[in-house]
Amino acid sequence: MTKTYSVFIQTFLLFSILFTSSNYAYAEQDIVINIDLFEKKLTVIENNKEKKNYDIAIGSDLSPTPIGTYKITEKALSWGGGFGSRWLGLNVPWGIYGIHGTNKPYLIGENVSSGCIRMQNKDVEELYEMITVNTPVYIKGPIMGVGEGEYKNLSVGSKGNLVQLVQQRLKGLTLYDGEINGIFGVKTEAAVREFQKMKNLSVNGVVSFREYFLLGLLE
Repeated sequence: MTKTYSVFIQTFLLFSILFTSSNYAYAEQDIVINIDLFEKKLTVIENNKEKKNYDIAIGSDLSPTPIGTYKITEKALSWGGGFGSRWLGLNVPWGIYGIHGTNKPYLIGENVSSGCIRMQNKDVEELYEMITVNTPVYIKGPIMGVGEGEYKNLSVGSKGNLVQLVQQRLKGLTLYDGEINGIFGVKTEAAVREFQKMKNLSVNGVVSFREYFLLGLLE
């Protein structure tokens, strides 16, 4: 097996984990939202056809936008200030994330938010009228993070997609019996410690490069 093919298979499996681990099974939908973090684009799909495309701003290296399958859980006319003129909340399990407007339109297209998806106010107002609560939202992007956030160390209090992936691998090894929720709590720490013991590593409950490697999350 070539290295290129191996990396492809690994990436496919990781996408499968993130996009099938949701607690919600979506039936055929008239309207869905696709968000591409690589392109910094939000696309509205209606009846399997592209209806609208919007430029967006996304999370920074150290506060990335969550990747996976979510849904719109709330709509609000305004949260004020930097949240612009509309708010569309997402059911991300480890924090408050949403699609919203901005009072800094010149930053659209940049990696600058705390994880939310920012849009021009006129665009989010248009989106707000098109979609309803429970609309599916599919977000794809760099699974392992980028820049300073790539394979960052994880410990109690850490949150996000990297934690989800570690929890998934530890559950597969029957070391973790908690929720795969992206929240690094005491159960996740205990499972990491058991894994470190199993691999004759220093037992500190912290996930670093060596743990990622031995869990098969990097080559």
